Amino acid sequence: MRETVEALRNGFKKGKMQSVEARQKNLLKLKHALLSYEHELYNALYEDLGKSEFESFETEFGILMMEINEAVKHCKAWSRCKRVGTPLMLMPSSSMIQPEPLGVVLVMSPWNYPLQLSIAPLVASMSAGNCTLIKPSSYSPSVSAVLKKMINENFDFEIVKVIEGGREVNEAVLKERFDHIFFTGSVHVGKVVMRAAAETLTPLTLELGGKSPCIVAADADLKMAAKRIIWGKAMNCGQTCVAPDTLFVHESVKDQLMEAMKQIIHEFYPQGCLASPIYGKIVNQKHFDRLCGYLKEGRILTGGHIDREAHKIELTLIDGLSENDELLKEEIFGPILPVLTYQDIEEVFDYVRAHEKPLAAYLFTNDRDLQKHFRKDLSFGGGCINTTLLHLSNSKLGFGGVGSSGMGQYHGYRGFCELSHFKSILKKSRLEAPVQYPPYGNKLKLMKFFMK
Repeated sequence: MRETVEALRNGFKKGKMQSVEARQKNLLKLKHALLSYEHELYNALYEDLGKSEFESFETEFGILMMEINEAVKHCKAWSRCKRVGTPLMLMPSSSMIQPEPLGVVLVMSPWNYPLQLSIAPLVASMSAGNCTLIKPSSYSPSVSAVLKKMINENFDFEIVKVIEGGREVNEAVLKERFDHIFFTGSVHVGKVVMRAAAETLTPLTLELGGKSPCIVAADADLKMAAKRIIWGKAMNCGQTCVAPDTLFVHESVKDQLMEAMKQIIHEFYPQGCLASPIYGKIVNQKHFDRLCGYLKEGRILTGGHIDREAHKIELTLIDGLSENDELLKEEIFGPILPVLTYQDIEEVFDYVRAHEKPLAAYLFTNDRDLQKHFRKDLSFGGGCINTTLLHLSNSKLGFGGVGSSGMGQYHGYRGFCELSHFKSILKKSRLEAPVQYPPYGNKLKLMKFFMK
């Protein structure tokens, strides 16, 4: 492990990713490598998570193509030294900010989007000029194996490398010194990573999760809301950190929305979720058993059937829950959606504020005042109005959490900023006013004039 990290540090010291041309060249090499391994990656995603080729492209491969294209096009402009203003008391001088790479970045990626969440941070790291070590999750072994083969066969081991392994490898890699750690995963493991980073004062990005609320107001287009909520919840069989995790619906439209959602589930999967070839599976037995335990809580409105051998659980809507039920306490990370009703929107806002800040939040309404209230007065990492999940698809929007749902942002320019240091420089002319130097005498009045 130490030799691997030292090799990457030597690559950084040699300036292998320093120039913009080197960054663009390696980003394009990454794009061509992905295209060469495209179908192998699709097969691996199906083996690990039961993802269809369409869903794999929509949520992983296609997003990476856009991220790479954006970085190749703009990293030269992002990397330029930028002039900023200078106060009167410092004149004649010029002030500038020079972005510089951090060094060696560790990317620890999760199993739920094992391709996208390994490579998108790599794109940010490369565009900023860093060398990168990727440690993918052992829970998605097929994708991890293809990533290792693709990266290690196509790239200089002093620029980027992939290592595989389970908990012991995670512990070993966290003992090494990095210039930045980029972790995506659970809150529990995020705390472990943060403790390790504290030992060496290593800055880090944490992309975690939480109970992402989805609110449907009385004036919402219910058919549209049903379609977009079910789509967001069904994606990757609910194993999405920004999936709707609790549904709050105005009591006057609850029954209509539930009927619309049942219809949409049938339209999406006419032969049923369990028999559908485009409906994913739960990643492993441990998570499958955990989710099956949730099915015993509340009252099932629709769904609830399982296929234990295939690790599949139907899209399930549950109401009749109490505040002590685990479904309302823990992030679900599966195709189960608890349904709560409300009379006044402030009830929902107060409920969300009383818990940890979520990674995402969603609102369905045509009321512009309510939309503004949602944007300004509810704290969450990011979200959507009148849809779900899609804020992740825009590289112009930074993605990241707040509070216990994470820290830091990436995608596009935000990713470049996250993995760069912005060095402040002031360049002074030979000319100067002697007011700053002792003896001070009666210079205070003049200094106050310059600094007002």
